[in-house]
Amino acid sequence: MGSRCSFFLMFGFLGFMILPAADAAVKKYQFDVQVRNVSRLCHAKPIVTVNGMFPGPTIYAREGDRVIINVTNHAQYNMSIHWHGIKQFRNGWADGPAYITQCPIQTGSAYTYDFNVTGQRGTLWWHAHILWLRATVYGALVIMPKPGTPFPFPQPYSEVNLLLGEWWNNDIEALVKQGNSRGLPPNMSDAHTINGKPGPLFPCSQKHTFAMEVESGKTYLLRIINAALNDELFFAIAGHDMTVVEIDAVYTKPFTTQALLIAPGQTTNVLVQANQAPSRYFMAARPFMDAPLPVDKQMATGILQYEGVPNTVLPSLPQLPASNDTAFALSYNKKLRSLNTPQFPVNVPLKVDRNLFYTIGLGMNPCLTCVNGTRLTGSLNNISFVMPNIGLLQAHYSKIKGVFRTDFPDRPPTPFNYTGAPLTANLGTSQGTRLSKLAFNSTVELVLQDTNLLTVESHPFHLHGYNFFVVGSGIGNFDPAKDPANYNLIDPPERNTVGVPTGGWTAIRFRADNPGVWFMHCHLELHTGWGLKMAFVVEDGEGPDQSVLPPPKDLPPC
Repeated sequence: MGSRCSFFLMFGFLGFMILPAADAAVKKYQFDVQVRNVSRLCHAKPIVTVNGMFPGPTIYAREGDRVIINVTNHAQYNMSIHWHGIKQFRNGWADGPAYITQCPIQTGSAYTYDFNVTGQRGTLWWHAHILWLRATVYGALVIMPKPGTPFPFPQPYSEVNLLLGEWWNNDIEALVKQGNSRGLPPNMSDAHTINGKPGPLFPCSQKHTFAMEVESGKTYLLRIINAALNDELFFAIAGHDMTVVEIDAVYTKPFTTQALLIAPGQTTNVLVQANQAPSRYFMAARPFMDAPLPVDKQMATGILQYEGVPNTVLPSLPQLPASNDTAFALSYNKKLRSLNTPQFPVNVPLKVDRNLFYTIGLGMNPCLTCVNGTRLTGSLNNISFVMPNIGLLQAHYSKIKGVFRTDFPDRPPTPFNYTGAPLTANLGTSQGTRLSKLAFNSTVELVLQDTNLLTVESHPFHLHGYNFFVVGSGIGNFDPAKDPANYNLIDPPERNTVGVPTGGWTAIRFRADNPGVWFMHCHLELHTGWGLKMAFVVEDGEGPDQSVLPPPKDLPPC
């Protein structure tokens, strides 16, 4: 099974359907990280790719498989790849975030990511986890159910991956470097994309348009991934409802919607019936932003085309919610509920051992070389995270002193009216590589509270190594005396990435049963770079299979 990805892309899905289960136990892939010239919006530029593809190849596996991906770095940048949503039980060495679980793969070097897909099935994805390289280094990770296990919804006739992304005409790494030196954000992206293509509403993009052909009367499964760097996105298909059946590789109670909202890092599976008059219909994505910040209101488009309809027919556009439609965003997220059946139970912790309350803040720290003498920062509990020079997991496993502290506070140093009038004074943050230690198998509730430091804003948070249950959410300040009474402890959505609403809060629960060092960060690349991140050290348990596995022999050196 050591074939290259190009083989899998042509034959992979069919191959997995016809292979006997015994042969499907190990899936091997070769990822060659290489620079390739790509043209979009009348601009050609060199971009970093995997195997010369943009977006990168799809990884296909089955629940229970072992996946081995050898990554060879031929690009000029250091590289690391994260398998977003894979739980990596005891195996943080394969998780991928640079300087958290590994040092990056240097130019001319290779590293093999070797992991098991245990107890997970559905749509996940992979992406670079260093610098802003995930702008072009990303792809889908599709986990099929075990052989003979049907989906808990009507079997689709066919399925299609839709990766929503962003495109910059200029070299994004150069833009970020320039922004950092000035203490300011880089330019917004020039377009959003569907499967790497912006669609015909953009210049020079008629040929850069994704199209899928459908047969009348058939049902299609769309695996939608938000791989954008900094934007939550609305998505809709003209004339067609979508039935949501899965989020972040966890089945949901199905519900029908005309549009969906998806934050960076999240995935959503929907069923679409080709039940309209045969024609051509635009699918479209556009940012959601309900904070007083600039937003790109242009639509990325693809085409859903009925069989036999000529390309000369002009497609109709869908009605997307307004870019600041908070009401739609809140009501959509309220509809997300776990299936909670005997086969797919909800194991939400009812008793909590550790209560955590983290404030999300933006701030400004002094910077002599920056515009206005200040640099924009992000913080949790007023701490801007400082990346170490060696992998935190390595430091933890080998007991290397002086790399990190384990005194990340359980709550902010000073309580205040978090979502009151904008706070524009005393915006300095403390800086450090500070982690929070969790006892093995302890149950954790974490409330993430947005604040009006500089501005309120919606933040999608991703926790590595775990899924968690989203038990509550609200606008304004979290009230520990009243809000928990309204938690959903019956069928809360289970995710790996959750949006904290603008000027509001979100409560999540999980059981700390995966030992290691696990990154938690805002999945807006801009904010992550500013320090809006931290990590948990989950201690080893006492059982034989409750400790971090030894590091692989080819772990990249620091």
